[in-house]
Amino acid sequence: MSIENDKQVPADFPRRGEPASLSGFQPKLGVRLVDGRFVEGWTDEELRARFDACVDLAEQLTAYCNRKLAELPDTSLSALLLQVRKGVEAKDWGLSADELDWIMKQVSHRMPNACGSGE
Repeated sequence: MSIENDKQVPADFPRRGEPASLSGFQPKLGVRLVDGRFVEGWTDEELRARFDACVDLAEQLTAYCNRKLAELPDTSLSALLLQVRKGVEAKDWGLSADELDWIMKQVSHRMPNACGSGE
């Protein structure tokens, strides 16, 4: 990974997709041929694109949660975040479990009442 991308994509962002699921008895290595070389995980460009998409989704979900908390003041933040996570999991958006964990952590930290909410 290049130094430039390390500055842009935070260290806590997942660096790999889901593990490869390859059938058969013999051991296998889950790699792809990209530009004449074998690559395990994301390329720098793919990582940056996935990070940008996850940041965008975190921003959209934060706005959605803020709106829902305003509409439903009796709803707890933790219950809402759980509902939102289940809703995202039900979509086929190609997110890895680690990426969804990262997104929900970002949403939780961006919520104005995330700290000291008494939940």
